[in-house]
Amino acid sequence: MAAQRSFTDSFIDEDPHRAVQELNDALQEDPDNAEWFCQRAYAHILLKNYSCAVDDAKKAQQLKPSLPLAFMRTGIAEYHLSHFGPAQAAFTQGHQLDVSDTSFEIWIKRCEEMMGNQTQTDGGNRTPAATTVKHDWYQTESQVIVTVMAKNVPKDGVCVNFMEKELAATIQLASGDNHNLDLHLLHAIIPEQSNFKILSTKVEFKMKKTDAIRWEKLEGEGQESNIKHFNPNQYPSSSHFTHKWDKMVVDISEEEKNEKLEGDAALNKLFQQIYSDGSDEVKRAMNKSFMESGGTVLSTNWVDVGKRRVEMNPPEDVEFKKY
Repeated sequence: MAAQRSFTDSFIDEDPHRAVQELNDALQEDPDNAEWFCQRAYAHILLKNYSCAVDDAKKAQQLKPSLPLAFMRTGIAEYHLSHFGPAQAAFTQGHQLDVSDTSFEIWIKRCEEMMGNQTQTDGGNRTPAATTVKHDWYQTESQVIVTVMAKNVPKDGVCVNFMEKELAATIQLASGDNHNLDLHLLHAIIPEQSNFKILSTKVEFKMKKTDAIRWEKLEGEGQESNIKHFNPNQYPSSSHFTHKWDKMVVDISEEEKNEKLEGDAALNKLFQQIYSDGSDEVKRAMNKSFMESGGTVLSTNWVDVGKRRVEMNPPEDVEFKKY
């Protein structure tokens, strides 16, 4: 029976092409199911079929005007078609239906910014070039760390949302501009155990791995480029959207800079500094040696570890066991 089918966001994330096909079949049997039109719109957005997404999301609105998610997906699809006015209108309507969902506010603000940029361009005013902000990443056995190289970010200048397979953040730069970062992650994280820290020269996002495995890359399929702006292919979805806007915002102080660490903490800080200052080859060598050796070897020599598998080498008085 069609009514027994379930099309969750995670199911669509895994294979949006297949999801579209199955939703097509389901809607043949139940053409008045607003939720399914809404989910097919989500699949079309993942596939960048934004016009189809708009059609499906608006159909969901007609069938169920009280469904906030239909307005969210209408707005997102319109946004990526550069229809910022209609997108803002959809987000505003959706927010009126669900005032607790702050993601509507974020999208409304983005539409306002884009419309402001269009107004300046249409009026013949040259807008200043966007500030180039780089980000990098590395990993430990239990965490993935993304570093955004931005100096003098205000202590309340970061809004971040950790989701199961996404990191969405807006960073207020010292220039007054906003830098938007949205990453669709290769593997799942634990949002509740992820946090961020504002330092004098960077913003650091630490994400807790769900599984202690080595990530081959930071982002998942369909995200080939390193995204420096708000990602047009992914967005906050309803089923796993978790608000962490104010979690662990820390402004570095002189005490933290001069803190004298001992033991493992001092060693970890040293390794982090070596990694942060190292070349791409040093970082590759550290990642490869650490993961392949089960955390028993940490080498900076890519010439050596790049041509071989790094074997486990625990201390003499320690026996390594797999569990």
